[in-house]
Parts: sequence; C-alpha cells; structure tokens
Amino acid sequence: TTNIMNSSSVVVLDYEPVTLKNKTDKFKQNWGRYLSSYIFGFFPILQWITRYNTSWMLQDMIAGGTVGMVLVPQGIAYAKIANLDPQYGLYSSFAGACFYCLFGTSKDISIGPITVVSLLVGRAVTNVTTAHPEITGPEVAIFLSVLVGIITMLMGMIRLGILVDFIPAPAIAGFMTGSAITISLGQWGKLTGIKLDTHQAPYLVIGEFFSNLGGIHVDIAFGLTCLIALYVIKHFSAKLATRWPKFKQSLFYFGIMRNGTIVIIGTFISFCINVHNPTASAFKIIKSVPAGFDAIGVPNMSLNIMSEIGDVLPSIIIILVLEHISVAKAFGRVSDYTIDPNQEILAIGVTNLVGAFFGSYPGAGAFSRTAIMARSGAKTPLSSAFSAIIVVLALYVLTPAFYYIPEAALAAVVIHAVSDLISSPKYVKELYNTSKLEFLVFASAVLITIFDGIEDGIYTAVALSLIIMLFNLARPKVEVMARSPLDPTSKSTLPIPASNDFYSSSQHYIYFDEQDPHFQTQIEPLPPGVVVLRINNALLYPNSNYVTESIIATAKKRTRQGETEENKKELLWTQNLDASKNNHLPLLEAVVLDFSSVSRIDSTGLQMLSSAREQLDRYSSHAVEWHFTGIVNSQVRSDLLLFGFGTLEDSEGMASSSTSNSTLYASSCVSGTTAATKPSPKEEDSDKIQEVTFKDSPEVINQNSIIDNDNDDKELQLQEQKPEQQHMAESYYADPMDVENIIHSYYMEDTKFSQIIVDPHNYLPRDRHPCFHWDVDSAIRSLCERWSSRRPPPILLPPPTCSSSSNSSTTGSS
Repeated sequence: TTNIMNSSSVVVLDYEPVTLKNKTDKFKQNWGRYLSSYIFGFFPILQWITRYNTSWMLQDMIAGGTVGMVLVPQGIAYAKIANLDPQYGLYSSFAGACFYCLFGTSKDISIGPITVVSLLVGRAVTNVTTAHPEITGPEVAIFLSVLVGIITMLMGMIRLGILVDFIPAPAIAGFMTGSAITISLGQWGKLTGIKLDTHQAPYLVIGEFFSNLGGIHVDIAFGLTCLIALYVIKHFSAKLATRWPKFKQSLFYFGIMRNGTIVIIGTFISFCINVHNPTASAFKIIKSVPAGFDAIGVPNMSLNIMSEIGDVLPSIIIILVLEHISVAKAFGRVSDYTIDPNQEILAIGVTNLVGAFFGSYPGAGAFSRTAIMARSGAKTPLSSAFSAIIVVLALYVLTPAFYYIPEAALAAVVIHAVSDLISSPKYVKELYNTSKLEFLVFASAVLITIFDGIEDGIYTAVALSLIIMLFNLARPKVEVMARSPLDPTSKSTLPIPASNDFYSSSQHYIYFDEQDPHFQTQIEPLPPGVVVLRINNALLYPNSNYVTESIIATAKKRTRQGETEENKKELLWTQNLDASKNNHLPLLEAVVLDFSSVSRIDSTGLQMLSSAREQLDRYSSHAVEWHFTGIVNSQVRSDLLLFGFGTLEDSEGMASSSTSNSTLYASSCVSGTTAATKPSPKEEDSDKIQEVTFKDSPEVINQNSIIDNDNDDKELQLQEQKPEQQHMAESYYADPMDVENIIHSYYMEDTKFSQIIVDPHNYLPRDRHPCFHWDVDSAIRSLCERWSSRRPPPILLPPPTCSSSSNSSTTGSS
C-alpha cells in the first residue's frame, strides 16, 4: 500500500524577517573572520601553493615556456603599435607574467600587451608628445600604467567586478571587431613600405593607401611572405593533426610557435642581407634594442600628461577589464574552474602599478596567449612566471639579434594576431536572428569604431547596451494568464454564469499566457471577477508605473464598474458615456499576481501596488482581494506584508457589497440525479465529527464524510450523512464565483459511504498568510473553496416533475 501524508506533514511557509539589528549582531560576532578572509583573499596563491608538486611544475614549465616564446615577438610588435621602442613591449610582458601568479585566480591567463590597448596608448603618446614636445613617449605610457593600475586595483578592492556584467557580449564583440579592422589597416603601411598617416580614421587610411600604391617598397616581399606563411602553418598544422593523430602534439607546438618561427626566419634572412651594411638596409628593421631593464625607476607624474590623456584613460580601463574578465571566464568554463572577477581586476591593477616601475605600459590578458597556455597544459597560475623567465632571457641575451628584425615581419604577426578578434559571419548571423537590438549594438560599435575611432566605438556600445537594458527593465512583459484543465475532456460546456465547473476538487489546471497559440482550443474561463497576471521581471522604480497601469487596465477591461451613488454622480471626462457594453461583465473580485519571476521589489513598486489596490477598490465599489503566487524571495514577502498585502482584512465586507447584484436561479434534475443538502457541522454536533482514516487505495477514502477546509489547520473532518434526501433549487447569489449553486449528492445510492478523492494539491506547501500561495492553481482553488463555504444556505423548493426529454430550470434576477 501507499502511505499518504496527513495534514500535519504539510509544510507551512513563514519566514522570519532579518532586521538590520540581526545583521549588525552577526557582523560583530564574526568581524574578525570576515577581515581575515578579506585580506587573505588578496593572495589566492596561499590557497594552493602548499599543494604544489613536481608534476605540476613540469607542466607549468612547458606551458609557460611556450607562451614566453610567443610573448617575445608579440611584445616587440605591439610596442610598435603603441609608438614605443620594442623593449617597452618586453618590459610590459615581463611585469604582467611575473606578478600575476601572486594575485590571479586563472591558471591560463597570460598578462601582457594587447592590441587594442596598444593602439590607444599609441594615440595618447602622439597627442601628448605633440602638445608637449618636452615629454617623451615612454613617460606617457608609464604614467598611463600608473593610473590604470591604481584605478583598477581600487575597483578590485571594493568589489566592483559586477560592473563587467552590464556590458553584453555583442558590445564587446562589436568594438573588438572594429578595433581589429582598425589595427590591421594601421599595419598596411609597414607591411608594404608605404608611408601612411595611421592616426586618421581607418576609412581615410584605406583611401590614402590606394592613392599611394606607387610607393610600395621591398618590405612587401617580407610582409606578404610572412603573412601567407603564418596562415599556411595555422591551417595545415591543424589539418595534419587530424590526419596523423600520433603527431598531434608535435604539430600543435609547431602551430603555436609559428609567430616566433616566422620572425626568426625573417630575421635570419635580414641578417644575411644587411650584415655588411646594417645602417643602410633596403627595408625597415627595428635596429638597436638596449639590453636589460633600462627603464627601471620612479614614473614621471606630470600634470601636463594628465591633462592630455583624460579622454583615452576610460577607454583603456574599460577594454582592459572587459577583455581580461571575458577571456578568464571563457577559459575557466572550458577547464571547469571558477575565477573571481574582483580578484582578477585587482591582479590587473597590481601588475600594471608595479610594472610601471619597470617601464611597462598598460596590459591585460590576451585571448591568443591564454589559449596557448591552456592548450599547453598549464596547471597553476605559476606557469606565467616561467613565461617571465623567457622574457628576461630575451632581454639579456637576444637583444643583438633584435636589431635585424624586419618591421614588415612584425606587421604580419600583428595582422595575423588581430584577425582572430574579428567576429565570424556565423556569429553575426546568429546574433541577427536572435536579437535585432543586440545586432544593432554590435553593428554600431563596428561602424563607429571604423569611421570615427575606438574610443567613440566603445562609448557607443556601452551606452546603447545600457539603454537597451534599462528599456527592458522599464518595460517588462506582463502576461494575462489563462488556464486549461490537465484533463481536457472535463472542460465545462455549461454557459456562463450558469456553470458549476469553475471549481472542481479533483480538477487541476495549468496556467499560461492567454496569447499562447498552443492552448487556444483548450482554454477554460477563470472564475468570474478574477484576473490573473504574471510579471516577468523585478518590480523596481523604472517599471513599477508601467506594471501597475497594466494591471489596472487589464482589470477594467475584463470587469464592470461597481454601482454606487458616488460613481453615478461623478463621471470622469475621459470615461466612456456608454457603459452599458460592460454590463455583462462581472465585478472585479480578486487580482492574482504570479511573482515567480519577481526577485526583488523596492519601495516605489510597493507604493504603486498599494495605489493600484486603492484605485481598483474605488472602481469595484468594494475591497478587492490581492493574491500573490510563487514568491521566490523572503524579502519580497516581508515587504508585501509591510504594505498590507497577504491578508484578507481589507476584503471582509466583499460578500455583502456584491449581494445587491445577485441573481436567483432555480434548477432541478441535475444530470438525472437528486440533490441532497449538506449543512455545516455545528458546535453541538462535535461528537459526530470523526477522524479520517486512509484505506488501501491512495486515491480513494471511503467514509461517510465531506471535506471541511479550515483556514487554520486545514484538517479533514467528517460529517455523518442525514438519511433524508430532498429535491431543492437554490438561490443564485452574486458572489465572486458568479456561478449557479447546484448541490450535487455526495452519496452513492447503493452504499452508505461516499467516495472522496484524495487531492495531492492539498499537500503542497502553504503560506501562513492566506493571500500568499505556492502557485496560481493553489490560489484559484483557495479562492473558490473559501467563496463556496461562505454562501448562505440554499432556498429549498418542492421537488419539480422531471421530464425524460428535458430538464427545466428557472432563473430570476434581483
């Protein structure tokens, strides 16, 4: 047999509100633990360094060394984008790789120069050195690193990582795509040897390039050859790895080392050509690079620099934080670990601030290097320290060889690297098909970045994203709910209002948006006077007015106005004079709000709900019940109680206020069976109340009883059957159900006991307050049960004569 829970097993929901005093007391008791956790949280390395082992070290050495060999040519190339000497790119590469392992939470991130930030730093260097010739480019770049480090470090300390979540992926993809195109166009001059003004808008660079095609130099031989070779190696290393799996690892390392390989080959060819006359090269080479850390010192904090970089500083910070966090989260998901955005922002700040004393310019995690680190098998953040060792070796050992590196080869490396930042046609198509507004953000960011500048492209993408977010918040979808029975064959076919099937103790319903096309043929009317709506967002000050207006408009559209002397005397100038068209509609009795998607409600939202309640009370000429279902947040529940929702105190006089519109119905011979009266048990008959015992079947209880739902304990009670059966007709009272009160027999003709179906819905969790419910079906059932039990006793009439051909019923109205 199956055991059925008794009523004492029902979960009663009653959350104790957490006051400010409770929170303060808890903080006083645990402040020491909070402080120590906050401080030690700045050094994630302390959590795993004690478990470090030799196998991890081997993997970290391989991964870090591999990335280091990629980082050296990238650092040199990106420094040229920033209008700096090559060594400053190596300084930035060293600082990021060396200090990140102490503060970072990602094992794969490789901090160093990145293309977009390098371009912005280059523009800042040009602006400052043009306005103040006495200031050098490295001083500008180092000063930027100090400011970026301080600001991002403070952002991490006060936990502002949440700000990153306000910038959607299409905005990031848009200005990354535009920036990649801009950077590629800026390298065309170095790739071909044509002199171009790359500080102008990208579309102007294109025009200038084609107008100066006659100025192509021998650089194009190095540039195009290196660029083609990079793409060939990338394509065939991946293709051959799938064809020959046993060489997969070797081909992988050969593919990721393609940048260094091409630069080494190009440098060797350049050395062979220029070894006898290095000062008169036929093509551009980077020439001398000082060995070691030549720029170590205290940064020059000049106010003249500050006055010229104010417009570019926010862009640099936004890009650094967005790109770094996006890359860290992406590879954290791939490798199944979680990063801390706040700690990552702090790590960016520390590496840039400390790196400024080594001569570095702003840097962050780059996608290409991070992908190589992850594919190379890095185990801990310490892998980046091994990359720093490679950079140091390059600074002290390889600087003489750097002299002969062709600039065209570096331009090819840059163009090849930034091509991965351009969004694929597949992504653009998916974005367009998914959301036109997000596609607009993406397209705007790309076009403005190309035709105006990276800074304006970033600001436009961020601004449009925030506008769309606020619009979605201010205009949430408010769905008007309809219902369909789980058993469509039990749908009532009786006309409204002479229907008895709005509430059935054995019937359950699903609730959905009434515009949903899948249920249009199975919709069953709600109890008259009941309006059910679902709010699909938090109820906050930007959307509270819109939501409450939607509730009021829906209620007025589906119900008629109550008739009082005040309503008859006063008529608003906006009110329709012909109100007779709404006379067939019921009075508004209850508003049911599905709060399953409302995670938060503020004071403005509560005040607007209270105002809507007062307005609908005036409209209906009596107190309207407000019910809430699916409340997912205990704080929302407490706030609603604070504003008087959740109780029925305001609707006690509802029945008496609506009886003036009652309609008298008399009916007989319901479905060919007789009806029997079921008087409520009285206190003097309490000795006849018996306890329910469940039989073997989990679905049927055989007892001479009916269910009496008490508001306090909801216990099942029994009432003995009275022997007499009598025909009766009933007065129809215009109660909230507004249905014909037809009393069915609870008794079988051949047995003494009735069969009562055990309703599993009764065992759902219940709230302590009568207007808070587990779901919409629970709310509607609770309304119908309470309204049914509140009906006055029916008027008994002599039994009429039944005809085999038809059943007659008389209907009266008052």
